[in-house]
Amino acid sequence: MSDYKDSATKKLRNTKNVTGSEAILLSFLEEGVSTLFGYPGGAIMPFYDTLHQYDGCFRHILTRHEQGAIHAAQGYARVTRKTGVCLTTSGPGATNILTGLADAYMDSTPLVCITGQVISSLVGTDAFQETDILTMSMAVTKWNTQVTKAEDIPEIMAKAFYIANSGRPGPVLIDFTKDVFSSKMSFNYESCTSLRTYIPKFQALPEQVDKAARWINTAARPMLLFGQGIILSKAEEELKLFVERSGMPAASTLLGLSALPVSHPLYMGMLGMHGNYAPNIMTGETDLVIAIGMRFDDRVTSTVSTYLRQARIIHVDIDPTELGKNMDTDLEVEADAKSFIHSILPLLENNDHSDWIAGFMLKLQEEQKEVFQKDLHPVDGKIQMGEAITKVAHSAGDQAIVITDVGQHQMKAARYFPFASPRTFVTSGGLGTMGFGLPAAIGAQLGCPDKKVVAFTGDGGLQMTMQELVTIAQEELPVKIIVLNNGYLGMVRQWQELFFDSRYASTKLKNPDFVKLAEACGIKADRVNEREDLDTKVEAAFAYPGAFLLEVVVENEENVFPMVPPGAAVTDMILK
Repeated sequence: MSDYKDSATKKLRNTKNVTGSEAILLSFLEEGVSTLFGYPGGAIMPFYDTLHQYDGCFRHILTRHEQGAIHAAQGYARVTRKTGVCLTTSGPGATNILTGLADAYMDSTPLVCITGQVISSLVGTDAFQETDILTMSMAVTKWNTQVTKAEDIPEIMAKAFYIANSGRPGPVLIDFTKDVFSSKMSFNYESCTSLRTYIPKFQALPEQVDKAARWINTAARPMLLFGQGIILSKAEEELKLFVERSGMPAASTLLGLSALPVSHPLYMGMLGMHGNYAPNIMTGETDLVIAIGMRFDDRVTSTVSTYLRQARIIHVDIDPTELGKNMDTDLEVEADAKSFIHSILPLLENNDHSDWIAGFMLKLQEEQKEVFQKDLHPVDGKIQMGEAITKVAHSAGDQAIVITDVGQHQMKAARYFPFASPRTFVTSGGLGTMGFGLPAAIGAQLGCPDKKVVAFTGDGGLQMTMQELVTIAQEELPVKIIVLNNGYLGMVRQWQELFFDSRYASTKLKNPDFVKLAEACGIKADRVNEREDLDTKVEAAFAYPGAFLLEVVVENEENVFPMVPPGAAVTDMILK
């Protein structure tokens, strides 16, 4: 980063008479931005012309679609905990990032998205490639605004970065009319550290902390549910101390994965529709739940009327709108996860919950017998997703960053990859966006160039953003792409099998030759059909120094179990 900033400082010396485009670039430098993801077009062309003149100050990643650009910015933000930056033009360029904005909004990903707009005098006239992106994006951004005067740029940019990455993070969109990019102004930047109308609350009230500690210390069967709020507040170490001091079993939401090593003896697995059997079943027996940095999503609770009815519930979240939204709770604590855990740690007593934990172990054994054995150690038939994922994990190592698309492979990767370090799992949670995985892997690899990045995707999801294979090749990124190909839109097909009498309506896929496709894009590739070749070909993929696509042909009609049937209580989870 220092190299970029030093270079830019030399080139952008005159801050008294700069263009709007230069003011945006200077603002990026003030905020520590070095990587940009985008796609040029007519309305934003003056900005790109300026960016080109200052080549060397930033690394710009030209994706092959604007949706790819914003998903890449998301991947970058998720692994670095920095604010991702996405650039697009007006009209279709702007509308093409709406899916990514919605995804980032639901998954609390900090982004600043810059869109070009027609010149000020044409706004509202239905000019060529004009869309009202502010109205369209209002529901899926934390804040959005339009800039029509160059002198407003420093203040708005500072405000945008502050809002995007403070409190509960989220995406911000700034729409610039084309004439602003070329207008002259005097640049003076002051970082934003507070806003009168936006004050995130970080500290819990002392009386709330005291009450929570008393309840935890006296509970016979306590349980911790944690989500991505732990990762967003960088509270992974505090979480580990909390679990070990309280002695309580802990379970993660999908987006909370990697906050606590899956090998930790008090980690009981993942919650939710396709989570682990033990933590889901045991929510029906707990007498106290403390939920930190999670929002009681319907994929976790299933039928709310039956969820945790017998337990006291403490809910800790930095976003007050999440408190009481989905679940009636006994103690609502508006606070940052790191701050809350730090405050409560001295008040926790060392408790022995070994008898309570023994119940989890019995459920784990049931799952191992009915599910793990079939998924991980099949003796005949086609390759199973679970065994492919474990082979990849062996070659990649437990420090690798795992990116997934959405579907059956997503759930299998979440269940079977041995996450050991924070921010090593990136997926689309709230929106469930097919096509997310491949471009997100681009951003993740750029954000952590020294780490192995593995992108698990399905044959359906890959085809939604497969044009980004070319971006990977152009940027020479050593991403390992594992395509688990079952010839179906697998998760939809599973529901059709179980709940629609096996009427496979519009889910069977005729796929391209993924190996030839990757090779045509400049990426080395191979295919594995037989189990006896799996080890060798996975090892070869990871031994290769550059990007590699490995297509693994898996069982066509494999299902993901355990599963909470739709409309059922989580305690009615089925193993097969």
